[in-house]
Amino acid sequence: MTKGPLSIQRRLPAEWEPQAGIQLTWPHDGTDWAPILDQVHPVFATLAAAISRFEPVVIVARDPEHIEEISGFLVEAAIRNDRLWFALADSDDTWTRDHGPITVVEGPRPRILDFTFNGWGGKFPAARDNAITANLAQQGVYGLNSPETVPMVLEGGSIESDGAGTILTTTRCLLQPTRNPDLDKAAIERRMQDYLGAQRILWLEHGHLDGDDTDSHIDTLARFCSPGTIAYVQCDDGDDPHYTELAAMEEELRSLRQASGEPYRLIPLPWPRPQFGGDGQRLPATYANFLILNDAVLMPAYDDPADATALDRLTEAFPGREIVEIDCRNIIWQGGSLHCLTMQYPKGALGIPED
Repeated sequence: MTKGPLSIQRRLPAEWEPQAGIQLTWPHDGTDWAPILDQVHPVFATLAAAISRFEPVVIVARDPEHIEEISGFLVEAAIRNDRLWFALADSDDTWTRDHGPITVVEGPRPRILDFTFNGWGGKFPAARDNAITANLAQQGVYGLNSPETVPMVLEGGSIESDGAGTILTTTRCLLQPTRNPDLDKAAIERRMQDYLGAQRILWLEHGHLDGDDTDSHIDTLARFCSPGTIAYVQCDDGDDPHYTELAAMEEELRSLRQASGEPYRLIPLPWPRPQFGGDGQRLPATYANFLILNDAVLMPAYDDPADATALDRLTEAFPGREIVEIDCRNIIWQGGSLHCLTMQYPKGALGIPED
């Protein structure tokens, strides 16, 4: 694979590298959360307060009245006010990982990349979400870092970076014709070389969770925990309809090699009991959707016996970081979890005071 002209100095940082803060887009009655807002507001507040223990959090609110409403929940959750910042932008939904920008570094300088978000291939309205990054830029959220518009559909949850030039992704998502119909696999690889500085792209052919609208985002299946370590979803129930597909994914992961030629250290994450929505649809509950912060990892929990095993496995994967459980039973009703709801910014990428 040959590097493109834009990728000479570019690098997509790993999530465990020092962060300036986390963006969180808050739900309102114009989103799919409307029927259960009373249940999800406290979860969002708990999440924001947990983030504020370790770094700043930027909350995107619909309007000033929305800020006032949100503030009440944040006071109850005991958020650190010195690490709380608000920005205004209307939104279709709250999945910041996918409508938020992707930040690379070019030499010492962060570059905010504004890829197109089209509602996971046109499944849901996304015009307001797609405009959030530009709205935040106009409000000075990124300081002097003007976003660079990228003519490509790409969601943050669809890619994992080891910080050293390797991108892990899935063919089911990136090759969906509803995202970039004019780009084949080779063209998508060239774009990731050019814009993200990718040196190697590892594609998984297998991996799927029922109830997942994203076409197999990698952040629900397998995650880099260090340049040589991948934590992944393992189904140990041979009678579960996911078993065959996830076993095939596990074999793929075992066959992958680091740039050095060494195999990856693989850490299996447990399989929680099936959870179902009100319509009987199975929900994509997964422990892989954790969020890495400065000095901590936020872990989705489901009031399940497997929560304890997941805590042990993530403690093994992230020695020296505090593992904080967040009850995500109400969040998973909309098909995502902690990582899907958030987007991290590397140091220097935000126009706010950093720790």
